[in-house]
Amino acid sequence: MNKKKKWSIIAVIVVIIAVIAALVWPKGNKQNNTAKNQTPITIGSKNFTESKIVMQIYADALKQAGYNVKTKPNISSSVVYQAIKSGQIDIYPEYTGTIAMTYLKEHIVGKTPAQIAKIAQEGMAKQNLATLSYAPGSDAQGIAIKSSIAKKYGIKTISDLQKKANKIRFASQGEFDKREDGIPGLEKVYGKFNFKSEKVYDPSLKYKVLARGDGDITPASTTEGQLATKDYFVLKDNKNFWPAYNLVPLVRQKTLKTDPGIKKILNKIDAKLTTKELTRLNKKVDVDGQNYQIVARNWLDKNY
Repeated sequence: MNKKKKWSIIAVIVVIIAVIAALVWPKGNKQNNTAKNQTPITIGSKNFTESKIVMQIYADALKQAGYNVKTKPNISSSVVYQAIKSGQIDIYPEYTGTIAMTYLKEHIVGKTPAQIAKIAQEGMAKQNLATLSYAPGSDAQGIAIKSSIAKKYGIKTISDLQKKANKIRFASQGEFDKREDGIPGLEKVYGKFNFKSEKVYDPSLKYKVLARGDGDITPASTTEGQLATKDYFVLKDNKNFWPAYNLVPLVRQKTLKTDPGIKKILNKIDAKLTTKELTRLNKKVDVDGQNYQIVARNWLDKNY
């Protein structure tokens, strides 16, 4: 092969490499720069532990992927929905049951998790909002019982509780005694609850009330951190009265259109947030006293 031909071949190879580089590298750099220099994505939370932990997990995962993210924790539950509709926040962790029952005023008792999620999805689409894939974890209504009392009287389910209610002191929260998804609804399904005693306490004190021996059961959410201890557990709703409240990212459609990649990231996270996992995370903050941001970071490092 003569020198001229040899250099011609080398020149062709160099051109080919340059073309490939032009096609591949700028595209990759552009995606990376776009993610890092875009308008910040604001992720909010309600003013309770679980919402703040999940908000931080979402935020840290998106930052890790190169997105510009801000957080806005502790938004009152009464205004957070308006905050996302008005664009003050772009994403926050919500619950399918809350969307369907509270925001859309739908009757969801007796419906499956999938049916509730569909109601939420279709209803939010009309508000220019989107629900992503819902998590297996459900922060639903329940009744917590002291483990020692449950063992003493053989109470594991709400049917057991109804039969032995005359032995049980109910640490109530007032409104639970009047709500459709409280005692009135329960009695339609399980029968009358003739408690030994019933007294109303501040919801924030309910586990202190049970711990000091002034009550035996109390209304609870199924992912509360205290339920991850040996001292309490949630009675099984054996007649499936309470509907599911599956965790779900609520996102502005405009945000999804601008940054479609966030959908895959948040769905991957939510798939791992089971009821047991959410309860364990809440325990680390509410019982063990850890900082929610550290708890979120540790979870992400281990699971994502």
